[in-house]
Order: sequence, then C-alpha cells, then structure tokens
Amino acid sequence: MKSDFIIALTQLAAERNLPRDIVLSAIEDALVSAYRRDSVAAGQNISVKLDPGTGDVTLFVVKTVAEEVEDPLQEISIGDARKIRPEAELGEVVPTERLPHSAGRIAAQTAKQVVIQRLREAERELVFQEYADKEGEIYTVTVQKLEPGQITVELGRAEAILPPSEQAPYERYRVGQKIKVLLQSVRRSNKGPELIVSRADKLLVKRLFEMEVPEIYNGAVEIVAIAREAGSRSKVAVFAKQDGVDAVGSCVGLRGIRIQNIVNELHGEKIDVVKWNKDATAFLHSALSPSTVLRVEINEESKSAIAIVPERQLSLAIGKEGQNARLAARLTGWNLEIKSDVEAAAPSEEEPAKEGAAVEAKAAKEPAEAAVATVEEEAIKEPTEVPEELAAEVSEEAEAEVEEAEKPADEAEEEGEAEEAEAEGIPEELLLPEEIEQPVEEFVPVADSPAIQDLPADIWNLRKGPQSEPGVIRFAEDIEELARRTGPRRGRRSGGSSASRRRGPVRRR
Repeated sequence: MKSDFIIALTQLAAERNLPRDIVLSAIEDALVSAYRRDSVAAGQNISVKLDPGTGDVTLFVVKTVAEEVEDPLQEISIGDARKIRPEAELGEVVPTERLPHSAGRIAAQTAKQVVIQRLREAERELVFQEYADKEGEIYTVTVQKLEPGQITVELGRAEAILPPSEQAPYERYRVGQKIKVLLQSVRRSNKGPELIVSRADKLLVKRLFEMEVPEIYNGAVEIVAIAREAGSRSKVAVFAKQDGVDAVGSCVGLRGIRIQNIVNELHGEKIDVVKWNKDATAFLHSALSPSTVLRVEINEESKSAIAIVPERQLSLAIGKEGQNARLAARLTGWNLEIKSDVEAAAPSEEEPAKEGAAVEAKAAKEPAEAAVATVEEEAIKEPTEVPEELAAEVSEEAEAEVEEAEKPADEAEEEGEAEEAEAEGIPEELLLPEEIEQPVEEFVPVADSPAIQDLPADIWNLRKGPQSEPGVIRFAEDIEELARRTGPRRGRRSGGSSASRRRGPVRRR
C-alpha cells in the first residue's frame, strides 16, 4: 500500500507537469534549508535523504576530507574519514553522524516556501530546455490576455508574448481566438524564460507553405526567396528541384485550394507565387507580375535594373504606393527602376547636348565645308525670277481648276453617271430617257417681241377642240410641251447610284 507521502508526491508532480525525481529533489533541498535554521545543526553542512517509499527523512552531517583540519565543523581528517568509509580520499565529502529529526513550525514553513520556489525554477528550466531548440517553428496558440503594450498567448505549458512590432497591422485579436504564430526567440530573464512569437515574420509564410504543400515539405519544390509586407501582400519565389513538377501549380493547388488556405490563415493577405530563375532578366520578368514586362536592362556592376513596361500597365507594375515594385526589388535583390515604353522611347536631355557637341566638333574640323553649306543655304533662301512663259502656263492651269470647281452640280452629276455607266458597260439604249444626256437648246431672244399688254385678249382663252387656231396656246398641253423642249431638265432624286435606280425595285420572295 502506498504511503501518503508517495500519493502527495505523485499528485504534486502531475499538477506541475514535472518528473517525480525533480519534485523529490526540490523537497530534499527544502528540508536542508529548514534544518539549517535549527540550533542543533547551526554552522554545519546538512544532507537530507528522503525515502520515497516510506517518506522517512534521514539527516547527516557531512564534512570534507582534508590533511590538516582547520574547521572541525566543516572538515575531517583522512584517518577519521577512512574509519567511516575505507575508500575515502582527500577532498571527498563523507557523512559523519546522524542528527535527530526535530523540525519545528518555522522550519516547516521555510521548507514550504523553498519547495514552491524550487518547483517554479524547475518548471522554468524545463520550459527553456523544451523550446530552446524550437526557434523558427510554427505553433497554434490561444489568445489569453490583451494589453496595450503586448498580447499574451498560451503556448502549451508556457506563456508567450506577441509584441506590437510582430503583429500584422490590419489584424484584430480577441480573447480565446486560436491563431498560428512563429516562435521567434527564446531567452532567459529574471522571471524565467521569455518566449517571443510573431505574426509578421516572413518565415511564417514559409512554414505555412510547408504545412499546406506536400511538395515543399518533401523537398521536390524549394522556396528560394520571400518578400513580405505583413497584412498586405507577399511575393514568394519557388523552384522545382524535380523534373516534371510544376512549382507554381503545386503551391496554388487544384482550383487554388492550397493558396486559399494560407490566405485565410493570414486574414486575407495577398500572395503572389512566381517562378524563380537563375537568369536575372527572366526572374525580374516574373517578379513584376501581374504586369507585363517588355524588356529589362540590367547593370551588373551597380546591381541595378530598368524594367520597361507598357504605358497602360505602368501603374500596375508600380503598385499601390509602389508596393509591387518594392516587393519585386526585395525578392530579386536588384535596385529596380520601372519606366513606360513611351518614356523609354522619348529622347533624354543628354542626347541633344551630345548631338550639339558633335555638330560643333565637326564644324571646327571642317570649316570650309561648313562655309560652303552656309552659302548654299543663303542662295536657296533668296527669291528667284520666274520666266513669263512658265508663269502664263501656271495661270492657265489655275483658271482651268477654278472653272472645274465652279461647274454646276447637275453637270458634274451627269458626267459622273455617264462615266459610271461607261465603266459598267451599260448600252445607252438601255438607260431611261431622263438619264440620257440631251443637248440643251440655247435660248435666243426674239427681237422686237411685243409686250404682254399689247397681246390680244383672246390669246388667253382655252380651246376644247382637238386643234387650236394658230397663235392660241393651250395651257394644259402646249405649256407642258414647251417646258419639256426648252425648259431645264427635271431634277433627279438624291441618294443612290444610277445603277441602283436603273435596276428598279427589288422583289421580295
């Protein structure tokens, strides 16, 4: 049957989550501190032996073996030591006598305080040893306490601190919320081991990719570089170490399920996965995605590059407040400058200066040729006289052009229709009468024609007979005939070509 001491020892070890040996050692140290306060053992070294089975406590006075004894309470001669232990040697600590077990109330209270302190120290040391070699690992923690300066989270048996510098700018936390954090550092302090976790470190993105993408965890795909602005956007450059593996596709996953899980864990942070290339030009092309890059001009000496993009995608390449260009420069390690194709095609201010200097140098070297060129230019600028015959020909051509421009619209239309008919090969007899060009009779005024008031009155009378007397005009027939023979042609309807009018209406089926 177990003793009460064993039951209490086991329960204490379970509550503190400590091994039973550590708890037993802490109790022994506490008893040593308690018995040293006793007057019986004052000034002596005390050793306490605790039997875990029965709970019995045994006290010994221990002394150090020495050739010459200077302090009898602390040292013992080698001869006396070998009487107690035959194999005793110089400098060894041997128990000399047993003391009675007589602890009072003050000694018990002291032992209790020492036990609590030693157990706390043991817990801290155990926590430090557990997490000292786990820096850079990812853990799921629970938000325990929100403070203005920091956030305390529960990390297993320990408590970790999430400082403001390691928090994402746009994230909000609440008590009891479970989040994934990166264990950034573990260090000792007066209050025990101090664990610092982070949500803004770019290594957190890498660990999340290793959890979600089996190809990265197995080593088939490698994450070469990461550029991150926590809470806003990240760029990840990946490279396939195994043939036949699509590095970008494996990170994105089927229908984007893998990358979406990472984005949700980072509370909506955008992630661009690009393909890494050892060629700097190709790598810069992919790093500036989603914009299109026309060409890249690099300078190996200054480690700088100029990317030429289309004018319509200049803002896309630069990004909001220069974020895309800034992340691309961090990802590639190049000093990056972005220009549009219009800006790159425009001549710079240095080029005209160089051209002017070249012209001056050429003029200085060849003064004779420059002088001749100047004389020829002055000769060209002087006005020259035009011969009269040439001037007359020019004036006749100008008058012909003016007459052509002043030609009536009807004549121009008729000529155009005639030329169109001739080009289409339509015979003249197939044209409508109104479309056949008729000569216009020239109106010749009759000399000594009588005035209208001198005409006889019966000339305006209408005749109903089939034939009228000479000199009598029938308005219904004669005026129409007179207008047809001597008057201007009727105007045609505007719109449409002559060929379409000749064809007539189109029958509908």
